Amino acid sequence: MGGGAGNQSIPLARSGYRVTIVDSSAAMLVRAEELLAAEPAEVRARVSLVEADGVDAPELLGRQRFDGVLCHGVVMYLDDPEPMVRALAALARPGGVVSVVAKNARTLAVRPALAGDWTQALASFDATRQVNGLDVDTRADTVEDMSGLMEEYGVEPIAWYGVRLFTDAWSEERAADDLDESMLAVELEASRRDPYRQLSRLFHLLGARGRS
Repeated sequence: MGGGAGNQSIPLARSGYRVTIVDSSAAMLVRAEELLAAEPAEVRARVSLVEADGVDAPELLGRQRFDGVLCHGVVMYLDDPEPMVRALAALARPGGVVSVVAKNARTLAVRPALAGDWTQALASFDATRQVNGLDVDTRADTVEDMSGLMEEYGVEPIAWYGVRLFTDAWSEERAADDLDESMLAVELEASRRDPYRQLSRLFHLLGARGRS
């Protein structure tokens, strides 16, 4: 859902999964086509592109149900995540995984504080919205609220992880210079340990669709 140019989906196709990328942006799907053109034929054959709003996907895809339904970095752009979570649950087959990456409402003060913007940091402690690095106003959630929303639609939360703790404020230049296996190992370890994961910019929540 909101698969965009396929930056996460195409690697899954390389690993042998059949992938359907749903995105409302025709331009992003064109970019996905361009990236797929560089892939071997067997990888291209595993990927389907669907131009649609995520909340409409269950109806547009008919009776298709999936072993995994991923929605990463999308719900923060929605005023209300409920219709999207409902759609994600509807697309997962019994026992299938639903995977959501959302903005962490409990850490909104961290980024402005690290930038020395103390006025904005103070205002962010109880905020639920924040302008991101793309100058887009975004909404934040808590793990508990998103877990409860999943449960309403028959998806049992099974695990959650922190995303982007130590590297969140990096510039593009530093990321290009410092992206290595050691950095990834540190971020991975922080993602599954308290209190580190609680301080991450984003959280990754996994749930399993009920079999009934």
